[in-house]
Amino acid sequence: MPYAVICRDKPGALQTRLDNRAAHLAYIEETGIVFVAGPFLEDGQMVGSLVILNADSLAAAQDWAANDPYAKAGLFDSVSITEWKKVVG
Repeated sequence: MPYAVICRDKPGALQTRLDNRAAHLAYIEETGIVFVAGPFLEDGQMVGSLVILNADSLAAAQDWAANDPYAKAGLFDSVSITEWKKVVG
């Protein structure tokens, strides 16, 4: 079942994002449940993330989000996880 993980970075946390980017990308690859992912941008600067997961349950999606290296590094100001339905694309 698809879930959207919507994250907003803490203000001024770009360096935290950059410092943990390789670990975050490796986590995406190794977990194998990410359908699509990418950063939100403001004036060309990364300020958050959108990750669409193919998870078995909301609890599994929450677990994935909690174990993301970005989350463990304290990057996010807010995280929202909701069931998502693909309609186009």
